[in-house]
Amino acid sequence: MPQRISNQYVHDLDRQYVFHSWSTQGNLDPLVIAGGQGCRLWDHDGREYLDFSSQLVFTNLGHQHPKVVAAIREQAATLATIAPATANLMRGEAARRIIERAPEGFAKVFFTNAGADANENAMRMARLFTGRPKILSAYRSYHGNTGAAIVATGEGRRLSNEYATGHVHFFGPHLYRSEFHATSEQEECERALHHLRRVIESEGPATIAAILLETVPGSVGILVPPPGYLQGVRALADEFGLLLILDEVMAGFGRCGSWLALERFDVVPDLITFAKGVNSGYVPAGGVIISSRISDFFETRFFPGGLTYSGHPLAMAAIVATLDAMQAEGVVDNARQVGEEVLGPGLRALAERHEVIGDSRGIGLFWALELVGDRQRRTPLAPTQMARVRAGLLERGLLPFLVENRIHVLPPCIVSAAEVAQALAIYDEVLGSL
Repeated sequence: MPQRISNQYVHDLDRQYVFHSWSTQGNLDPLVIAGGQGCRLWDHDGREYLDFSSQLVFTNLGHQHPKVVAAIREQAATLATIAPATANLMRGEAARRIIERAPEGFAKVFFTNAGADANENAMRMARLFTGRPKILSAYRSYHGNTGAAIVATGEGRRLSNEYATGHVHFFGPHLYRSEFHATSEQEECERALHHLRRVIESEGPATIAAILLETVPGSVGILVPPPGYLQGVRALADEFGLLLILDEVMAGFGRCGSWLALERFDVVPDLITFAKGVNSGYVPAGGVIISSRISDFFETRFFPGGLTYSGHPLAMAAIVATLDAMQAEGVVDNARQVGEEVLGPGLRALAERHEVIGDSRGIGLFWALELVGDRQRRTPLAPTQMARVRAGLLERGLLPFLVENRIHVLPPCIVSAAEVAQALAIYDEVLGSL
C-alpha cells in the first residue's frame, strides 16, 4: 500500500479485485469515497460531496456519529462476537428498544443480518403460523436479493432470479402512473383495494399465508400510499384470515418522520421487518418484530430458522447507540419538520419551475422527483439525459440516488435546513441546464 492513498489507487484496486452487485463488471467506474462526517463525504483527493442518498437509504443518523462509533469500539473491546443461542446484554437491550418503538401488541424481535433475510424469515413465520404456502406482494416493490425475497419482489430484478415458489403479485396504488384509470387519490385507493380483493378471491384465501407490503415502497419510486389504503389492506387480511407483513427496511426508523412509517398511516400489521436505519448501517443488522400472537405460537412449536450472526454484538451495540442518539437528539422530529417545512415545499417549488419534473412526491425525508421528456404524455426522461443529471449533480458536489427516470431525494435524518437549501439549489441548477 502506498504512503499516500490516491483516488486512482483505490479505483484500480477495486476494479482489479472487487466483484460488484447488480452490474456488468466491465462497465463500472465506481465513485471513490475515503471518509465522511454527518451529511458529508469526501474522497482521497479532497473533493467533498453532500450525501443526499444516505447511501442505500441507511445512514439515517449520518456518517461517523461519535456515539455509535464509540459504542462499537467499546463492544469490540468487551466481547466482539458470540453465538446467537447465548443471552447477551446488547442483544437484549437492542430488542427492548425496538419493541418500545413498535405498536402495542408486539412482543419479540428475531435478528437477522439485513433486510432481505428479515423478509425471508417473516414469510417463513407466516407460512408456519397459517399452514398456507402463498405470499402476495406488489409488482412495484423490492424486498431483497435472497431466494424468496427476490421472488416476492415485484420489479424487474426478480426476473433473472425466480427460483422460489408460492409467490403472487398484484398492483398497488400509484396515481401518477395508475393501473386503474383513476383520477383522484380516493379512486386510486378504492380501485387498488378492489383489485387486491379480486386477487385474493381468485388465488383462494385458504392458500394464502400473508400479504407482504413495503409501508412506503422505496426503490420503485417513493410511492406514498393514499389515505385509507393500508387500513383497507389490513381489513382485507382480517376478512380473509391472512397475515399482514409490513416491510419497513427502508422506510423505518426516522426516514418518514416517525419511528416506524406505519405510524403515519394508522395501521398495525402482524409482522414488521426492519434493517438499514435501525443502526444507520454501521454494522449489518436487520430483523423481524413479532406480534404477541405469532410469538406465542412458537412458544410450543419449533422455529426452523436461524443465522450464524443473528444478533451480533457489534451490530446490537450500534442499534442501542443509534436509537438512544436519535431519541436524545430529536432526530425523528427533525426528519418530520425538515421534510414538511423545507424539503417537501422546496421540491414542489422545483416542480413548478421545471417542465422536466413530472411528479414530486414523498413523506418525511423520503422523496422522489420523477423526470419526464413530455409532461403531458409522462414520457420517462431518456437514459442519456439521466446520465447528464447524475454527472451534473456530482460535478456540483451532490451525491445523488438515481433510479430509472427518478431522482430519489434521501438525506440523512440529521440534515439541516441549510444543507437542504444547498441541495435544492444544486437540483435547480442541474435541472435548469436540461
